[in-house]
Amino acid sequence: MAVPKRKTSTARRDKRRTHWKMEVPAMATCEHCGATKRPHRVCPVCGYYNGVEVVNMKDAEA
Repeated sequence: MAVPKRKTSTARRDKRRTHWKMEVPAMATCEHCGATKRPHRVCPVCGYYNGVEVVNMKDAEA
């Protein structure tokens, strides 16, 4: 099994890890109510998707 001959320095290790950062999720505005939501998902505020009511929020609350 291969074993490293020398210790990997912190600078070399951190250079390799530079792309391990988290990304902010993409956000879109709802066409019906104007609230921010994730794209290609039903709006959690009004229940509309692509101009059509998919979830009746009055029934969902009860």
